[in-house]
Amino acid sequence: MSLLTHLLACLFGMGSWVSINGLFVELPLIVPHIPEGWYLPAYLSVIIQMANIGPLVVTLMHRFRPGALNETAVIYVIVSLGAVATFLLGFFWKETVVVAGAPHSVALLVLTFFLAAVDCTSSVTFLPFTMRLRPQYLTTYYIGEGLSGLLPALVALIQGVGVVQCINSTQPLNHTVNSSSTFDLQAQYQQANFSAEVFFFFLSAMMLVCLVAFLLLNYHPAVAREHPNGEYANGVKEKSHRNRKWVEEKPMIDSCRPTNQKRRSSFGTGTYSWLQVFYIFVILAWVNALSNAVLPSVQSYSCMPYGNNAYHLSATMAAVSNPLACFIAMFLPIRSLLLMGALTVVGSGIGAYIMGMAVLSPCPLLVNDTSGGAIIVLAWIIFILTLSYVKVIIGVILRDEGHSALVWCGAVVQIGSLLGAVTMFPVVSVYSYFSSGDPCNTKCP
Repeated sequence: MSLLTHLLACLFGMGSWVSINGLFVELPLIVPHIPEGWYLPAYLSVIIQMANIGPLVVTLMHRFRPGALNETAVIYVIVSLGAVATFLLGFFWKETVVVAGAPHSVALLVLTFFLAAVDCTSSVTFLPFTMRLRPQYLTTYYIGEGLSGLLPALVALIQGVGVVQCINSTQPLNHTVNSSSTFDLQAQYQQANFSAEVFFFFLSAMMLVCLVAFLLLNYHPAVAREHPNGEYANGVKEKSHRNRKWVEEKPMIDSCRPTNQKRRSSFGTGTYSWLQVFYIFVILAWVNALSNAVLPSVQSYSCMPYGNNAYHLSATMAAVSNPLACFIAMFLPIRSLLLMGALTVVGSGIGAYIMGMAVLSPCPLLVNDTSGGAIIVLAWIIFILTLSYVKVIIGVILRDEGHSALVWCGAVVQIGSLLGAVTMFPVVSVYSYFSSGDPCNTKCP
């Protein structure tokens, strides 16, 4: 295997969700300067779900007009669009326009829609593109996808985003000079080490790195030698170099299955029955709903009662856990459907604990004990680690079932994330079911 191809596959995967992940970690620095304030995350959730029109179009094209969509051209367009949109955010994220008599951050919201369309569409284009490489590079791609969340989080950590310092504030009970006073701790956000504009330019540079990596994956001679079975284009195998006639790619035959074994279904190689295929896709939708939408929407509620350090540590370590799970899967690619289900149950159980702590906020279990913060951080680590491993294993399984299976893999990822977001949006943003305590003054029995 080529180290260069591994590096390029990783850098290519990093461009999948780096822009939206980066935007969310920058929220504490953005919201004080825009009229939407902390309602912005609710706006962003709606915009991201609207952007699912991108993967919907791509999936329908693959379903009803296979081979007609130029997959390579789509990737070039969306990665370039992501680079331009993040670059423009650096100039216009503060700009407001009066709409219906009230100021709104129209430029920020519109550019976010384009970023969301880029990232959502990457789920149904980047994954199928990996069919052009050997199966080992799919795990490397997933490592890069995990780094798309970790890298912006680390840069934001260096920037000092959301770092709270509790300072004493003394307020007299009466307006007389000698009156008694009450002593409270007031939360004060520290000034960032560099501006949001610089951060957005960094995200734009990351999208350009992704674009360069994609170019090299297509044209570098060392990468061409890594193609499993000749040349590929548009996710279909080239039958003839002379007349450029394309035919729909056939799935790779599983070497462990005898050639005379009866096909169990018409899906991919026929290795899995339709019931097993349904099982795989249900788990894929479930783990993405939990890890991409349901639990992230309540992360602050589950962690902030234990202190600002617990919140930042859980967010950072969870971001580290994603690529770590992919790295483990590179050496232990266990494809057992039973193990997949068991890990999903374990991850879901830990997710239930995290959700329980969010429901109990601002006074969850062990809130006044150091062990409470340690447990919630550990819970987030194991939650992301187990479910990320499940996602990689499902990707490896579906990769062997052919290009169309990976397209549906990306579509189900988006469907699961959509269902999770739609479920949590009214609970968190409309009905305000969860309560967040003051990081400096919350008093619990």
